[in-house]
Amino acid sequence: MENTFLYMEDELRELRRDLHRIPELGLQEFKTSAYIETKLKEFGVIHIERVLDTGIVALIEGHDQSLPSLAFRADIDALPVDEATNMPHRSHHSGTMHACGHDGHMAMLLGFAKHLIANQPKCNVALIFQPAEEGPGGAQLMVKAGILKKYNITRIIGCHIFPDIPQGKIACRPGGMMARNGEVLVRIYGKSAHGAQPQLGHDALLASAAVLSALHTILSRNTSPIDGGVLTFGTIHGGEACNIIAKEVVLEGTMRAFSDEVYETIAKRVAEIVQNTSRSFGCTGEVEFRHMYRVVNNDLTMVHTLKEICGNDYIHTQPYMLAEDFSLFQREIPGIFFFLGAKNEEKGFIHPLHSAMFDFDERILCYGVETYTKLLAKLT
Repeated sequence: MENTFLYMEDELRELRRDLHRIPELGLQEFKTSAYIETKLKEFGVIHIERVLDTGIVALIEGHDQSLPSLAFRADIDALPVDEATNMPHRSHHSGTMHACGHDGHMAMLLGFAKHLIANQPKCNVALIFQPAEEGPGGAQLMVKAGILKKYNITRIIGCHIFPDIPQGKIACRPGGMMARNGEVLVRIYGKSAHGAQPQLGHDALLASAAVLSALHTILSRNTSPIDGGVLTFGTIHGGEACNIIAKEVVLEGTMRAFSDEVYETIAKRVAEIVQNTSRSFGCTGEVEFRHMYRVVNNDLTMVHTLKEICGNDYIHTQPYMLAEDFSLFQREIPGIFFFLGAKNEEKGFIHPLHSAMFDFDERILCYGVETYTKLLAKLT
């Protein structure tokens, strides 16, 4: 794809590095949103609204007011990661880092805003700077705040810098591209007793071992082998001492799937197995689900448009079990979410998302603005 936005490279780099230095966690992005608002005003954006205290919607009016608005979204929060890079633009906030590319997403949307002010679009364009993507789900909060109806937004576009894809390439797929996800908290209650008199107690630790083993049969026996799903338990805590029958065990895990049917089957079977298996050991089991994001489900027509404008730089990507709250916008209106490749082995940009070493070549931001501009032109 021809890159006609290299003239913005220095400015996009500066924007990204400014934002990288001030990472903030979800719904606490006060410095970040203040910086964004200041830059938007500098660029000449007039219609700026604060949403959820730290979220921002900037409306750039098109010359045909009869058309519905097209939205572009960037997430603005950071992660509780202590940065391990030695870059001059490293985080100034100890224990917090833009380790997921959100600083780049904001820089691209700001660069796009400046371009649109100088080149009035055909339709209204809403630029959504969304808080709390990493949690608790700022997209849904902004939907509930009514921004889609207020700004007559009927389609939405999102982008994520992605180190699995070669630098400068654009990757996407129609339909399910990223998974629905949730968290699972399991509590198993037994009865404590002396370890030398196990018959007097009900061993929650033994019950938890049976529960954990049974839970891992769900994907092999209760869902189709060709349906994607993940059920992983990453923590287990229980017991008081080596010579006491454990009275309580707590397990925590994550569940993911590419369809609501599979996800709901997993959840149903988790609850049944925990309760019934625990009971067979004389214990009781409880399950708490924290249902989070839905399947990132890309609109077929919009994906075809993206493929057309990218030409040979387009990659039909595999689905990923990663999750994204952009999906909650797509529950309301058609949308497309694509990856902007950041992998560059020669320059050492190989570290995964959420890594304390994550970084990227800021030149890719020019490709992001280019893609936004061409999508806007084709979709209106």
